[in-house]
Amino acid sequence: MAKAMDFGVQSYCFRNFKDNADVAAKVKQIGVNKIEVCGVHSNSFADVAAWKDQAAVYANAGVEIVSIGVQTFGEDMVAARRWFECAQAAGAKYISAHFQVGNFQTVVPKVAALCDEFGIRIGIHCHGGYMFGGSPDELRCMLDLGGENIGVCLDTAWCMQIGPNLGKPIDWVKNRFKGRIYGVHYKDFTFAPNGKWEDVVVGTGNLDLPGFVAALNEENFDGYAVIEYEANPDNPVPALAECVQAVRAAGK
Repeated sequence: MAKAMDFGVQSYCFRNFKDNADVAAKVKQIGVNKIEVCGVHSNSFADVAAWKDQAAVYANAGVEIVSIGVQTFGEDMVAARRWFECAQAAGAKYISAHFQVGNFQTVVPKVAALCDEFGIRIGIHCHGGYMFGGSPDELRCMLDLGGENIGVCLDTAWCMQIGPNLGKPIDWVKNRFKGRIYGVHYKDFTFAPNGKWEDVVVGTGNLDLPGFVAALNEENFDGYAVIEYEANPDNPVPALAECVQAVRAAGK
């Protein structure tokens, strides 16, 4: 199965449900068996031993942890190492990440060294125009600093949020970050005239979902992919199930 179609879900979609067994059941309910686990469901990855017990809940339910994050890396390398240990303990090969404008020049190379040590890749999550790391220039700078183990976690909605000239998910896959897309968040927004965004079922907003999936397949995307839908946090399952069907239809 193409990696673009072998997708899961971001645990943040279930942020109002704190029990991991409940979350694992909901993952299966929407029709997938993979997850990227965020800090909401891991006590922020503060304790490796405790996390192993939490990760086992997903394994026992038949849900594969493909990534953890989004983790904000800073100067605390003890915490950074612990996050890599947590990813390794869960069998995940990716961590989605943010870096900080005040220290990225020294932190990115240190994190890249941890990638080498643990055999885990980093996908820098593009979080739109209001957070460092959202613009292509910033991302390119960090990719150049980090080398081949540092790539992009392409959140399609936040990519579009930076504006129509540069925020083109398909172009990022085929040209701008060709070969360096290590993670995908299938996510979609509509935008009000004042620029305010609203989460919608993926493919029903501004994202050309069939074109995006085709681009991933054409470029032999080999990372991890998850759906992320942040609306309806008290009852996310119906919309997430629609998202799953939409992505599958786009890949046919």
